[in-house]
Amino acid sequence: MTDLPDTVFQSFTETSSPEQGPPRLKRLRAELEREGVDGFMIPRADAHQGEYVAPGDERLAWLTGFTGSAGFCIVLQDIAGVFVDGRYRGQVRAQVDTDHFTPVDWPDTRPAGWLKAHLPNSGTVAYDPWLYTPEQIAAIEDGLAGTQITLKATDNLIDRTWPDRPAPPTGAVRVYPDDLAGKSHADKRRELAETLREDGHRAAILTLPDSIAWLLNIRGSDIPRNPIPHAFAILHDDAKVGLFIDPAKLDDTVRTHLGPDVTLYRPEEFEPAVSALSGPVRLDRASVPLRLVTLLDEAGTEIAYAGDPCILPKACKTDAEIAATTKAHLRDAAAMCTFLAWFDAQSPGTITEIDVVKKLEACRRATGALLDISFDTIAGSGPHGALPHYRVSQATNRTLEDGELLVLDSGGQYQDGTTDITRTLAIGQPGDTERAAFTRVLQGMIAMSRARWPKGLAGRDLDAIARTPLWLAGQDYDHGTGHGVGVHLCVHEGPQRLSRASTEPLKPGMILSNEPGYYREGTFGIRIENLVVVTPAPDLPDGDATRQMLHFTTLNYVPIDRRLVDAEALTRAERDWLNAYHATCRDRIGPRLDDATRDWLTGATAPL
Repeated sequence: MTDLPDTVFQSFTETSSPEQGPPRLKRLRAELEREGVDGFMIPRADAHQGEYVAPGDERLAWLTGFTGSAGFCIVLQDIAGVFVDGRYRGQVRAQVDTDHFTPVDWPDTRPAGWLKAHLPNSGTVAYDPWLYTPEQIAAIEDGLAGTQITLKATDNLIDRTWPDRPAPPTGAVRVYPDDLAGKSHADKRRELAETLREDGHRAAILTLPDSIAWLLNIRGSDIPRNPIPHAFAILHDDAKVGLFIDPAKLDDTVRTHLGPDVTLYRPEEFEPAVSALSGPVRLDRASVPLRLVTLLDEAGTEIAYAGDPCILPKACKTDAEIAATTKAHLRDAAAMCTFLAWFDAQSPGTITEIDVVKKLEACRRATGALLDISFDTIAGSGPHGALPHYRVSQATNRTLEDGELLVLDSGGQYQDGTTDITRTLAIGQPGDTERAAFTRVLQGMIAMSRARWPKGLAGRDLDAIARTPLWLAGQDYDHGTGHGVGVHLCVHEGPQRLSRASTEPLKPGMILSNEPGYYREGTFGIRIENLVVVTPAPDLPDGDATRQMLHFTTLNYVPIDRRLVDAEALTRAERDWLNAYHATCRDRIGPRLDDATRDWLTGATAPL
């Protein structure tokens, strides 16, 4: 394609090296013998519990070849299990040497149960306490109760065998404007310090980079796709903060922005500072490295386990953040429509998955506001669409053929917002089976979009709403219905989720994805995703005025492929919703488009 860019954020090189797994596994097993242990646990996460990690923290991929964003490996002398959930069961088999690594279905099989099966008598399994949380280790130890299997904290055995391990990142930090954040970092620090005092806590240790970025109104560049700095911080009850970060990341503008109440330290000063704290010190059991618990215990410092104090305030966006991200989503929607108009003009058999990724990024770049993509674009055609987190490479790239579906999941990082949208597109003439499944997924997405619920319900209470049309047909999907999303922060943000595992009540200002799907292995995949924000629901004429209700307001306005919709299968209310949604797409996005793309939009949003 002559009109495609040569330079894009996304790389198409194959990052998995399954042939390297066996010799690396052999070296690791030799290290187990030297350490005097029977096994070693290797998580995907880094010391910040990040889903996306720096090259030097890609230990799981380095050892096994598996590059998914969730999973872990347990290596014993005679077996090495790679644990993945339903999103990655196809991917793991394609990426690891299954003669040496055994894929394990997780959470169907949990670490303790697997260890009991493979170490039936006794054994010692090592782990790096910087990479595991107290909650994670406690869960495994509880499962091992009554056995002779023990867990042992050590330094990282992978690092001992990784001779050319990359150095930690030193990406530049920049200031995030107060007018986009809606509050200054001084105001945020004061509010959280008041919470600490009310709870009787002297300090809180912050280890999540997006919490630190949000609190201090800064953004970083240590991790591609996620504008976060690698750092640790200690928030004190007087609203002062100690920030532990490589000084090379900070220029004078950032130092001035942080001001005198944020004291800067080098990363190597973090452990001594933790050991010197006076308690009670607030720690989040779900995210803090277990190493910090050990340091405080050794110092005799009282620990108060409670949630990261930044988590909920960050999740409940300010009016300024919602206004900003709304603008970002309208801009992004115009870029998506420009792409879709181009896509519909291409004949089946003439473009590839890589062509799609390049063209879509070029459309976003043309806005003049794109800072990065928010994750590697998923452009899976035909059987690749059945891999929910498929990443195209030169080795896997395929041509889009007539009758197939394309799952296109993508997003952009703009200073005023983080976008994430999925559209499933017909390539030529779709089949009846695909249209029927697509319509069920659409019905679930519409049902969630229309949902109203009493204040206090959590994601687990709503998750089934999107699945019911599929369940009625004996179908389902193995991922959550939705994840939280930041504002020019991480595209995956907690604690809010639409998932049967989520107990966090949904609150106004939370942004989530609404993305049901269906996947038929080896054949096709379907996913439809919009981002939505939780807002107070308007009163209804016959409603109970004493009962506070919430609903979702949609942020993405991009047409849904009408060619894949079986209009006869929709109810009148579902048809009305889709027609109204498409009318809003025309009204809000049409004025942002050139004449040719606007004409395409008119056709793509014609009423059913």
